[in-house]
Amino acid sequence: MPALALMFNAFVWGVSWIPFRQIASHGLHPLWTTCLIYLVIATAMGLVRRHAWKAFAAFPMLVALGLAAGFTNVGFNWAVTQGDVVRVVLLFYLMPLWSVLLAWLLLGERPTGGALMRVALALTGVVVVLKAPGTDWPVPSSLPDWLGVAAGFGFAVTNIVLRHLRHAPGESRALAMFWGCTVVAGVGAVSGTVFGGIDSPLLASPGWLGWAALLGTGFIVANVCLQYGAPKLAASATSVIMLSEVLFASVSSVALGASTMNSRILVGGALIVLGAVWSAFARTPPARDDGVSAST
Repeated sequence: MPALALMFNAFVWGVSWIPFRQIASHGLHPLWTTCLIYLVIATAMGLVRRHAWKAFAAFPMLVALGLAAGFTNVGFNWAVTQGDVVRVVLLFYLMPLWSVLLAWLLLGERPTGGALMRVALALTGVVVVLKAPGTDWPVPSSLPDWLGVAAGFGFAVTNIVLRHLRHAPGESRALAMFWGCTVVAGVGAVSGTVFGGIDSPLLASPGWLGWAALLGTGFIVANVCLQYGAPKLAASATSVIMLSEVLFASVSSVALGASTMNSRILVGGALIVLGAVWSAFARTPPARDDGVSAST
């Protein structure tokens, strides 16, 4: 059951591009979609679990957690709405690279030889994925590509901050992440609308409401499944199961024409996923005392 719960979480995120695109077709930008959905979830949780707010005074890093989670969700949701879904998901899963670099810079954990090999493996996969015919350099060539990379970086930052906040209540961490998604997406949506880059949500047709309700319900159930399944399995098993998101996203997007699959994508994607799986089973340094971590 814990494994099935985690797979459902991965399934929700792997196919979330479908409702996001349906909502966008009704005229609502993914920034507004993200803001409104998380606003409802965060408000409901903040009212039902009011005691969760108390931890913010004791753990001010919860604010950083919220911002990191917000940038992660904004980047990912925007990218899968507009770009090639498979490319976005693969670029998002550059965890071996970002985790090693951030742990080195922020936690003082010098990379081991194995860690550097995983970074090289992931970078090789990225080069293969991005080096399309006609491109001189294998760099992100579109806004969705850059958003996918940025979202993956934000996801790595989120995990690093969570290590600092391992003693904070789980409800407070979840509340911080929900409100972070609301605030970051809201600031981006309002700014984009004011400066004319994003259409006002008032111009959207009401057909998006049903898809938003479905997506919000999926996010809530997926989060419950994650909270249920993750503590009951080894971290390595959890990481590998969550990688099934790549499979769900690839199959659904190719079947529905939102992505193209060729040998270059398959080879590069295999290298990126292999690096992530290797990282999942790699030994990690034991968690340090919060006082030491906070001063790093």
